[in-house]
Parts: sequence; C-alpha cells; structure tokens
Amino acid sequence: MNTDIKLDYLPRLPVNKELGIGCIGSGFIMADCQLVAYRQAGFNPVAIASRNRANSQTVADRHVIKKVYDTYDELLGDTEIAVIDIAVPPDVQIEVIRKAVKQKHIKGILAQKPLGVNLQQAKEIVKMCADAGIKLGVNQNMRYDQSIRACKSLLDQGLLGTPVFASIDMRAIPHYMDWQKALGWATLRTMSIHHLDAFRFLFGDPERVFASVSVDPRCAKSFNHEDGIALYIMEYANGFRASSWDDIWTGPGREGAANDTYINWRVEGTDGLAKGTIGWPSYPERTPSTLDYSIIGNQGQWIKPRWDEVWFPDAFAGPMAQLLCAIEEDKEPEIGGKDNLKTMALVDACYLSYKEHRAVAIEEILSAS
Repeated sequence: MNTDIKLDYLPRLPVNKELGIGCIGSGFIMADCQLVAYRQAGFNPVAIASRNRANSQTVADRHVIKKVYDTYDELLGDTEIAVIDIAVPPDVQIEVIRKAVKQKHIKGILAQKPLGVNLQQAKEIVKMCADAGIKLGVNQNMRYDQSIRACKSLLDQGLLGTPVFASIDMRAIPHYMDWQKALGWATLRTMSIHHLDAFRFLFGDPERVFASVSVDPRCAKSFNHEDGIALYIMEYANGFRASSWDDIWTGPGREGAANDTYINWRVEGTDGLAKGTIGWPSYPERTPSTLDYSIIGNQGQWIKPRWDEVWFPDAFAGPMAQLLCAIEEDKEPEIGGKDNLKTMALVDACYLSYKEHRAVAIEEILSAS
C-alpha cells in the first residue's frame, strides 16, 4: 500500500493578509461561518454594516471588528477597505455590487451564491466588476470542503485513472430563511448549486443536464415551491456521467419518525474508487467530512485519511483566500465570476429541463441569456 500519497485539501493562503475587509450582512453565514474562518486564517475584517445596526454591533463585538456603520453605503466609502464581503439575499446583492463598483479603492468583491436571481443578472454583475477592474469571487464554499478538495487532489494526481461515474446522495433538512421562501427556492438554487459546482470543480463542464423535481411535503406547508426533491444527471462529452439526489424531505424525521440525514459522495475511476461523507448535516456539532479511497495496486485495501477541519465554519476561509490571492497576484480568482456563470447556467438548465421534461444543453442556456 502506498503511504506516500499527499493530499492537498486545504486552501492556499495569500502572503499579505492585511487587506481591509468590509463585511455587508450580519446573519448566520457572516457571523458564524465567514468571520470565524477569517479570524482563524488571520485575515483582516475592519468594518461591518447590515440592515440591523444592533445586530451588526453584536457581531462586531464578537469578532473584534472596530468599525460599525449604520448603512452599507457608508461602509463602501471607507478607504481602509480594499475587499467587500457580501452576505445578503441574492435578489438584493446586485444593488450592493452596483454601488460597490463605483468606489475606486475597492480591489475585490466576494459575492454570495447564487450570484444573481438568474444567469442574466449574474452576467450583469460580472460585467460591472470587469468594467471597474475589480476582482470578483463567488462564495461557492463546497469547493473548500476538505473531502471534496482531497478528492480533487486524487484526481489531479491521476490516482483514480479516468473518471467513469460520480454521485452525490443528499438526505438533509436545511433551515430556510424568509427570503428563500419569498423567492420560492427550495433546492436547486440553494442546495443543488453546491453540488453542481462541485461536479464542475472535480470534472469540468458537462454538455447537458436532465433534471426531475417534486415538491417537499414539509416545505409545502410554509411556502410554495416546485423543486423540493431534485434529481439530475450531468452528461459529459467523453461518456462520463455525474448524478445527484438532493432530498430535503428525507422522510418524516421532524414529524416523529426516526431521523436519518447525511450527504454521501462517490467517484469511480478506471484505476480507483473514492467515497466520502460531508459533515455539514451535523452542524453545529463539529463533524469533519471524510474520504476513503482504494486504488489498483494497494492489495484491495482502503486508505482513510482524516483531518480535524470541518466545512462549517473552517472551509469558509477558502473563498476569501482565493480572492485575496487573485488580488495579490493580479490573476482571475479561482472561483471567479466569469467561471461561475457556467454554474449559474447549469442551475438555469435544471429549471428548464424539469419544466420541459428534456435534457438541456448548457450552451443553449449560455447563448440564450
């Protein structure tokens, strides 16, 4: 068994961690994930603003942020800030970015996913940032889950051979915010967007996708939606296939039956097999994601590397780190806005696919918007 295999599962950090970060939003993702991870990584959040001044102050006190602004307009004018970190609902994100790109001292923006309410809006955001010369990163944070990055490292080293099939099986019950309910988004733009983007990160871009959805009976009691349970297949030109079952119902675990939630993933290649778990459904309990793999030549044994880091919150350092590295090196961010348009196109293709009951080519979406 080869014990010399090294897995690159942590984000690459910038040399300069001192760029001032201005935080817009003070909800769970900002307070409990991003800022926790930023402090652990040694980044420099210097200001915060949200629609609730008192909540902003509470978050600032918790994370030792020295400036609290009444409005994000005031924050955007602070010349100590070089990077804007946005954590607001996607239907208002474009307005924040529209104002941010007018500030000459802003070098980078980390936007939430989905980047817009649809691909067309995402394209507008990408163009605004490009025209202003601002680096745009997108917080597709599942790319920094430790098991996903470790799997990517296996693939990059060729240890699994040529990928043949991959799958994600999600049985998890998310917590829905009021804005998600108002938009009628249950799964595709909130949960599946992670998996679609992770498949792109691991295997590149598919030619087409076929999606089928059904209503989640639990969510149906509180908001109208179509995509509670989402199943989809991604078809690649070389014959590779990737599929995900994104099930937010999972059975009546909240109604009195036994609860059985998890996220499992699997990658099968010509020379090896990798499988793993995502620890997120156990949050706030710290449950690291896992990876087990076996390759030809290791006598049928499983190799089971483990780590202490977790997706929520530790991996949230990754999206900011790649943006800071892009600014430092004057390169396109690893999860840049332009690249993320292909993930947005995949999401829109899933919507069109289930509505028209057919496979939808990604190029069809990209060319139509």
